[in-house]
Amino acid sequence: MSNERTPLMTSGVCGLAVTACGGKSDATPESDSGTPTVDPRKLNTFFGVMVPTILSMFSIVLFLRTGFVVGHAGLLQGLLMVIVAYTIISLTILSICAISTNGAIQGGGAYYMISRSLGPEFGGSIGLMFFLAKVCACGEYVLGLVEAILDIFGSDPESSVSQGVRVLPQGYWYGVLYSSVVLLLCLLVCMVGAKIYSRTSFVILILVTVSLLSIFISSVAVKPRDFIITHKGSGNETLRYNASYTGFSVTTLRNNLGSGYSLDYSTNSVMSFSTVFAVMFTSCTGIMAGANMSGDLKTPSISIPKGTIVAVFYTFAVYVLLFLLVGATCDRTLLIQDYGFLQRINIWSPLVTVGIYCAALSAAMCSMIGASRILHALALDQLFGLPLAPATITSSSGNPWVAVLYTWGLAQCVVFAGQLNAVASLVTVFYLLAYAAVDLACLALEWASAPNFRPTFQLFSWHTCLLGIVSCLVMMFVINPMYSSGSIVLLLLLLLFLHYKSPTSSWGYISQALIFHQVRKYLLMLDVRKDHVKFWRPQILLMVANPRSSCQLILFINQLKKGGLYVLGHVQLGDLDSLPSDPVQQQYNFWLRLVDKLGVKAFVDLTLSLSVRQGTQHLLRITGLGGMKPNTLILGFYDSCTPEDFFLQDSAFCDASMELGSEGEYNFGVDLPSLQAHFPPVRHVESPRWLSPEEYVGIISDAIKMNKNVCVGRYFFQLEGEDKDSKVDGSERTIDVWPLNLLQPGSRDYEDVCSLFLLQMACVLNMSNKWRHARMRIFLNVETESSDQGWVVNEETFRELLRKLRIRASIKIVPWDSVVQHHLQPEEEEAKQALSENFLSAVNSMLMEHSSQAAVRFLYLPRPSPQRSQNRQYLAQVEAVTNSLGPTLLIHGVTPVTSTDL
Repeated sequence: MSNERTPLMTSGVCGLAVTACGGKSDATPESDSGTPTVDPRKLNTFFGVMVPTILSMFSIVLFLRTGFVVGHAGLLQGLLMVIVAYTIISLTILSICAISTNGAIQGGGAYYMISRSLGPEFGGSIGLMFFLAKVCACGEYVLGLVEAILDIFGSDPESSVSQGVRVLPQGYWYGVLYSSVVLLLCLLVCMVGAKIYSRTSFVILILVTVSLLSIFISSVAVKPRDFIITHKGSGNETLRYNASYTGFSVTTLRNNLGSGYSLDYSTNSVMSFSTVFAVMFTSCTGIMAGANMSGDLKTPSISIPKGTIVAVFYTFAVYVLLFLLVGATCDRTLLIQDYGFLQRINIWSPLVTVGIYCAALSAAMCSMIGASRILHALALDQLFGLPLAPATITSSSGNPWVAVLYTWGLAQCVVFAGQLNAVASLVTVFYLLAYAAVDLACLALEWASAPNFRPTFQLFSWHTCLLGIVSCLVMMFVINPMYSSGSIVLLLLLLLFLHYKSPTSSWGYISQALIFHQVRKYLLMLDVRKDHVKFWRPQILLMVANPRSSCQLILFINQLKKGGLYVLGHVQLGDLDSLPSDPVQQQYNFWLRLVDKLGVKAFVDLTLSLSVRQGTQHLLRITGLGGMKPNTLILGFYDSCTPEDFFLQDSAFCDASMELGSEGEYNFGVDLPSLQAHFPPVRHVESPRWLSPEEYVGIISDAIKMNKNVCVGRYFFQLEGEDKDSKVDGSERTIDVWPLNLLQPGSRDYEDVCSLFLLQMACVLNMSNKWRHARMRIFLNVETESSDQGWVVNEETFRELLRKLRIRASIKIVPWDSVVQHHLQPEEEEAKQALSENFLSAVNSMLMEHSSQAAVRFLYLPRPSPQRSQNRQYLAQVEAVTNSLGPTLLIHGVTPVTSTDL
């Protein structure tokens, strides 16, 4: 099985692997020192998921912003915010549970889920966005903790002298200093590793639970109280507010039901539903705290869904009860003007203080360690190259300490915002975007209908995923349209960056599954019975014996397909009964690599057969599906010319340094030396031919009998400027068209099916990128010395036909009386194919005279004789007519392809 930790760039590999069934491989990760590391997977559901998720969802909102939300939004809108927020995260949780129970999860949590579901471009960009969200959240929680510390220990703004425990000076730079100290403490804990963090967080959870119990007990035990709250105004004046704690009161509850948005004393800005919801939603950003610890969990596919769901139900119940409690016991002034009011109304205020400090510190550490795990996973996948390379380094216990340092440095920048509410909107927008991406990943997996997507968690559907995506995007723009637009622009820039680096992986791409699902559906809708000549396009099967000598023809036909089906066909001679396995299956990667190198938009179809003719029949019958089946067969010419080796002429095939220098190009196991070695050298003059002249002409006859158009290309190795890097626009080129059957001078019909098909193909070429500015010339052969002067009328009729067909071309009249006089007209039926050498030479000379400077020529290919004995003669005649002409395409059309109607 492909390595799930295969890096996306060629500078290294990682030692983690996942088997097809989702189990761990035998390979163990190694540290940068090269010694085997200890297995970091030690945490169970409770310590690894439930505890960090609960603490992250409580964070600073539980103790410091519950009153802020109820005070500004009112109890009804506050509960509505809780319900909306938990509905959004519940939809996302369903997606998380579905993805996490569909296979083994490595380190990186949400990033790992998204990248392995949506591919490296989307996964890498969302992973980096989620990392930034975690970093901002870490800074936000630290700012909240410092705010709580200054509420207790900060010096009184009314007094210049320190009183009691209020000894810490206040101010912007002091706040940054205190935040830096707290961040340093978080760094020290996280540097030790996830295990000590999980044990520490359990103790913190106990303390937070005791604090919560004291709050609910205090609502009954504490009697009503009045307070005077002071704040420093914008002009350094002192503002005083009278607030009261009423205990359970119907009047208080009634007064707090409606909203009362007013000025926020920390930011001096007027609050609204969106700004308050942004602060409130930060309590819901912890649902992935357990998922981000996936690399440290014993059984992540079991622990993540179970622990996350239990934690969400528990925190939802606590928030609803606490909203009801403060809405019924505290007046609006107390709720709005004092974030730490719960300390004022507690039976023993240090309990709440300890709870605030512990919850905020734990949330900050959880965000820091979660962000470091995401960054470590991004570094292992080598999506962003050298800037993140040091983040792959781990300690002997598996702790990514360099990634922790990265996270700490960026979080240090966030604390310069100074106030918690100032960064709340940005954090919320980043998280909502990440949640939408998780829902999108699950939706894509569900819509792809892949048989291997069978999660053990079944309580989800594409409806829940789609609703989750819409909810997240709507709330993003409700909260802050500017931040939302900016985050989406940043996401798109990251997507473009990763796309143009062309990262490839062996993870599997959801885009491939979705494309397959949609293509199958549309192929069923493509009904061949509804085909119409107005919408005809060439669908080409090009038979290739050896691509070394056929590359120029392959490139030319790529210009001729006009958005139609283009298939490279090849027949491998052999009998499957005498072989141990099918040799054709092993060749597909080499041919597909050839297609990549040439830059053509073509499929590849190979077959095994006893003869080339029989194999070509097979391909003509079975290539394609439904309405996308070849209608035109194209062959190289059968002659005695020594073919040239295109691989020796094109630097893309002969310069190995270019292969190594193409960073990010994944070769699917076929490097340039392997590609060169796979295809045999071009044949020499003395080399035996796999194909006899009779068999070659038989292939043309077979295709015509199967109602397929036939084209034969000669001298295309002389054509230049068709490769993908060529800047040729066709302005110096000429396309010459000879619509008359030159081997039957008695035929004067320029409007038969074959002639019109020839004109159509020339017109299609003239519409392609490299030929759109080429001049097209149509040559009409006339017998001017004949007593019948009907050719003048025929010329006018032909000009009118071109006008109706909207074909822009110049018409050249070519008298060929001197050529026709060499034509023999034997009376015997069996001698109809006998054309004199003088006639064939005269036709060739006429073509050389008028079309020697053309870039490509289109000629009428006569139908072969049904008599097998005439095949060699037929081939010799075509060879004589086209001798030394230059790139020439001989065409025999059997299907109507032109229309003059709308």
